[in-house]
Amino acid sequence: MAAGEDPRHYARLVAMMREATLSGARPPCVPRPVIAESWRRMVRLGLDPDHNEHDPVLTSDEVEARRRESGLTEALPVLRDGLMGLAEEAGHIMVVADHEGRVLWRDGSAVVVRKADELGFSEGAGWREESAGTNAVGTTLAVGRPVQVFSAEHYVRTHHNWTCAASPLHSPRDGRLLGVVNISSPATTFHPTTLALVDAVAQLAEAQLRLRHLADLERLRSVALPVISRVEGRAFVTDADGWVAATAGLAPVEKIALPQNITAGRIWLPAYGGCDVEPLPGGWLVRAVDSESRAYVTTVLLDLSKPAFPELTVSGGKINWSHSLTPRHAEILYLLSHYRAGRTARQLAVDLFDDPTRVVTVRAEMSRLRKHLGGIVQTKPYRIAENLDLVVNRPANGDRPLPYSGAPGIRRIPA
Repeated sequence: MAAGEDPRHYARLVAMMREATLSGARPPCVPRPVIAESWRRMVRLGLDPDHNEHDPVLTSDEVEARRRESGLTEALPVLRDGLMGLAEEAGHIMVVADHEGRVLWRDGSAVVVRKADELGFSEGAGWREESAGTNAVGTTLAVGRPVQVFSAEHYVRTHHNWTCAASPLHSPRDGRLLGVVNISSPATTFHPTTLALVDAVAQLAEAQLRLRHLADLERLRSVALPVISRVEGRAFVTDADGWVAATAGLAPVEKIALPQNITAGRIWLPAYGGCDVEPLPGGWLVRAVDSESRAYVTTVLLDLSKPAFPELTVSGGKINWSHSLTPRHAEILYLLSHYRAGRTARQLAVDLFDDPTRVVTVRAEMSRLRKHLGGIVQTKPYRIAENLDLVVNRPANGDRPLPYSGAPGIRRIPA
């Protein structure tokens, strides 16, 4: 909707568009791509467009537990400072939900809070797309980028009196999606700049999380330096997410790809082979002891079954190592899984950006990827090592892998 346009008139137009689209008739206008794609997902799921089918609401104890585990508590003051003034004065509510769409915090206009209770938009409620249909919280979680949903753009009819704008919140430690911050209000109060405001405040909140992470890493460094100065051979100290506080006998590196659920003892890292791990307060001391063990890797599983949470698993012999992937690294590995003969930097620049001049960007990204996956991703051209059996685990619902990727090369790979 353009600035200055009457929300009521636009709501009627969107309602006609929705009815025509869902019935197979010719709509008066075309839904926005993010909305059209979400509606198609809802149709495939068989979701009833006329009734809510929300997940059971969590108890207050369950909500408190999720708050503690969410990683979002430290961002809450920034979110409230940036959005609560708008929420209270403009008749909106602010909602913060976790990575599964569970509402953890909600505040704002008392009148709108009561209306939200009638809709089931309360603390502990689940608003993922699979149960609540197209909505700003669930659709933002699905696509991983800011989304505004107005009136009948909501898939479920009972949500049509609402407008919502949400932006994702990511962890600076590992890049994973922590949840979303959302502003909701009656559809008649829609304003096209709301989404930009919500996204700007979300970025400020992520910056606050980064500052906290840097402070934690500095504390670990004060512990690490006396320890690692006495270590012989190659070693480094990392926090739980692989951020490096100190190194010995190794080139400086910012981050190491650690396996999920790391424990003390012998582990395997793609870039270093066999390593011995010892716990430290706030992190790990990792000693590289067997660089040849990477030769035992035989299978690489690129798990894209959950599009918002891509993961790589490496196995062979006693090796079984998993690591979460950033969206960009997932795109690159999926492209290399399709082009087993490899891709040049120029070809990847076209695949990722539709711009053959962005080879410097590609090389920088590949350098970061190979720091984590040396021996798996090879160069000249970039490719998956020939001796590895690469398997791609696709979404179970029939979607193409990485359905939310904007990389043109991903879209060109046959479904």
